[in-house]
Amino acid sequence: MTKMISAELYKQPATRYCPTRLVADDEAQIEEIRRLLKANNAVLVAHYYTDDAIQHLAEATGGCVADSLEMARFGAQHSADTLIVAGVRFMGETAKILSPEKRVLMPTLEATCSLDIGCPADEFSAFCDAHPDRTVVVYANTSAAVKARADWVVTSSIAVDVIEHLHAKGEKILWAPDKHLGAYIQQKTGADMLLWDGACIVHEEFKARGIEDLKALYPDAAVLVHPESPAGVVELADVVGSTSQLINAATRLPNKRLIVATDRGIFFKMQQAAPDKILFAAPTAGDGATCKSCAHCPWMAMNALDNVAFALRAGRGANGASDASSHEITVNEALRQAALKPLTRMLAFNAG
Repeated sequence: MTKMISAELYKQPATRYCPTRLVADDEAQIEEIRRLLKANNAVLVAHYYTDDAIQHLAEATGGCVADSLEMARFGAQHSADTLIVAGVRFMGETAKILSPEKRVLMPTLEATCSLDIGCPADEFSAFCDAHPDRTVVVYANTSAAVKARADWVVTSSIAVDVIEHLHAKGEKILWAPDKHLGAYIQQKTGADMLLWDGACIVHEEFKARGIEDLKALYPDAAVLVHPESPAGVVELADVVGSTSQLINAATRLPNKRLIVATDRGIFFKMQQAAPDKILFAAPTAGDGATCKSCAHCPWMAMNALDNVAFALRAGRGANGASDASSHEITVNEALRQAALKPLTRMLAFNAG
């Protein structure tokens, strides 16, 4: 017989978000990075899921902390010649697609995404070819090559609106790569959607039973869920939305306590936006697990102050750093043009 997870597990303070304190070494490195950013005419754009120190650095140096689309849009509109993209590889590619004239560097090119890995361009293209009657809509968490095969690219913040629009026109949808987000959109819109079998390794681990037990301990808490989570978790949500939508919800909800089912990197900006709220990481733990909530992308965690500095040094060829090619994002021009079309379509829809 399966033993129920006890709510006592979640009384431990590790579940509650506490901001990371910058140490003296961090402050010194931030000052060095300030100098390197100025010397390279560069700006740092960071995703909500990166660690606190990276988000602090982006804000402290005049960059931005945002979702993947806003990161790319900020970079395109900024006067900097070089963009340092702290996130995962598809975010760097999106920045390069929208800003081909700029140099795009990343702290590490090894930072990828399970959704991207799980949707290889050749297999996806064959899947599309097998269903030529369907409009191809892909999530932003995909490679440039997958985007190039799509009719539309969407972020989680506008996915429902775009599919609703296409459904109203009678179009059938081929969706990739996240099956949980796809199922959520399908349920919300009633659209005819064929789903690629992909999932985020972070969001897929949230446990409905754990959230129920935590909610029993704090019945006044609101549950905020990203739609990449499994259906059983989404069903428990008071608010379902993208990263930016969840942060906005934190500011407007009357609840003092919030249980948040997305990558814990979001807590840095969420606490800034709602400093009076008590934030709890939604459980990913099963019975007997040593980690109550391990909800942090291992590839996002690869972004650190030292490799931001190293990427900038490489960009200048300074201090014995390796060639910048180990940090620079490049996208073949023909591929860039093909991927730009569905991205432009999304931007135009969003503007409208």
